[in-house]
Amino acid sequence: MGFFNGLRPDTVKGQPELARQSVDEKTDAPIVLPADQSKHIKSVATEDIDNDELVHTDMQTGVQKIEGMAQVWPRWALYFTYAWVWIIYFIDALEGPTGWTLAPYVTSKFSLHGLTAITGVVAQLVGGLARLPLAKLIDVWGRPEGLAICVVLMTVGSIMMAATDSVQMYAAAEVFSQTAQEQRLIFAYIASPYLITTFTSGYFANAMLEGPGWRWAFGVFSILHPVLNAPLIVILLFYQHKAFKQGIVPIRDTGRTKLQAIKFYARECDAFGLFLIISLPLSGATLDEQWSSPLVLSMLIIGFVLIVAFVIWEWKFAPVTFIPFHLLRDRTILGCSIIAAILFVEFYIWNTYFSSFLQVVPGLDVVQTGYILNIYSMGSCFWSFIAGLVLRYTGDFKWQALFFGMPLTFLGVVLMIVFRQPDVNIGYIVMCQLFIAFGGGTLVIAQQVGAMAATTHQYIAVVLAILSVFNAIGGAIGASIAGAVWGGTFTQDLARFLPPETKANSTIIAGDITVQLSYALGDPTRIGIQNAYGNSQRIMLIAATAITALGFPAVAMWRAIDTRKRKQVKGRVL
Repeated sequence: MGFFNGLRPDTVKGQPELARQSVDEKTDAPIVLPADQSKHIKSVATEDIDNDELVHTDMQTGVQKIEGMAQVWPRWALYFTYAWVWIIYFIDALEGPTGWTLAPYVTSKFSLHGLTAITGVVAQLVGGLARLPLAKLIDVWGRPEGLAICVVLMTVGSIMMAATDSVQMYAAAEVFSQTAQEQRLIFAYIASPYLITTFTSGYFANAMLEGPGWRWAFGVFSILHPVLNAPLIVILLFYQHKAFKQGIVPIRDTGRTKLQAIKFYARECDAFGLFLIISLPLSGATLDEQWSSPLVLSMLIIGFVLIVAFVIWEWKFAPVTFIPFHLLRDRTILGCSIIAAILFVEFYIWNTYFSSFLQVVPGLDVVQTGYILNIYSMGSCFWSFIAGLVLRYTGDFKWQALFFGMPLTFLGVVLMIVFRQPDVNIGYIVMCQLFIAFGGGTLVIAQQVGAMAATTHQYIAVVLAILSVFNAIGGAIGASIAGAVWGGTFTQDLARFLPPETKANSTIIAGDITVQLSYALGDPTRIGIQNAYGNSQRIMLIAATAITALGFPAVAMWRAIDTRKRKQVKGRVL
């Protein structure tokens, strides 16, 4: 959620500089700092840096806290924090691919393999939309407090996954997990754990499947999340308190009663809008075995209506809005948001059933499947270092995205139409994954930095949340398309491709990946299953190619902002 955002860009053309005056959140009256606080701030500014204010007194409390913390923590605390964050992201990087690998086995446990896609649809929507109130909350309340909330949600999600007794419960667990995923600290830095987990997640998933079972895979993460995040939360709270104690962050005495405080935060976090978001997973309580069933269709329709209602409420009626529509009028921020959605649409179309495809069609084991699944994560993370260096020394994010990132991504998706078929050498699939990984690594860095460069520090967490919303909507759309194609083609294709002796078992085969894998390679039934996979994949990838092409005009609408001219926040930051 942008817990450690350090970028403080200059005033952007068309956006007037904010008044440098502290305002009380309740009365809108100016806040006067005590004499000792003002003196301390002046001495620190004179001694350490320059006459610029150390903390933006016109900004919300959460922003002031993180800026104040940057002034008081020692260098060892900074290094410890970044090292510990890397460890936390290592666990997150291990959990993600493990979940992708195990998801088909979870849904197959209930003979609902075809619903592998739908388990993530509601989670994507709720998780993405919920980041708007979370972004607002951490601006109003504070970064370590917001991190603590995310840790609780992630832990609850992992526990629910470990204890799930239905696809519905697993989908609800995904909602908690997706909602809690934090935004990037230093994009290439926190991406680096994927360089290791690429070679470990498959072994971990396989060990769990062959040992205690997939439930314990999620159980392990339910223990690790609170244990590993606790030291980070403690150190952030300690130095945040120290910034208050030294007077760097002004103390706001609002004089609110508890009831008034509840009303204030309910207003600031838009309780009604949050209710509409929370209602989304309730609409997913009707999961059924067929995408075409009335229950599943009604779930998707209700979810769409709730999203529309949320947008209308935010646009016309909300006293405090999460969606800063004035920011979306900036063509760079809007273009970055669009490309974020496009990348997630095309990714979830071709990735949703990719794990199952790799095991059933080319016959890879779980470890090998983990390698292939992680090519995108590893390749994009590796390339993000290069894209980051280009960005650092040229200040350019637009042209490397338009002339390198987009063409390479498009090429990789197009080629998969041909190569993701039965009897095609797995090397060609790896090649396509590398193309998409290098292109995606450039595009992700470019769209995140571009969106931040187009606004001021006050809106950093908000624009990152906006990108997350577009990511979420894109991911949900992509997974829905993949699920719809699967539901509309796979079972019917099985009935067409299976030999006569197993044709009657097409529904059972479609619902369980373990049944699909029980037929040996070269068996007529396995060949029929592989052909059904190939047809579904071809249709999915044609759709993904058409959507990826829309990325070219989205990137073209960005402004070419030189990021080298952006200032950094005062204090010890990286």
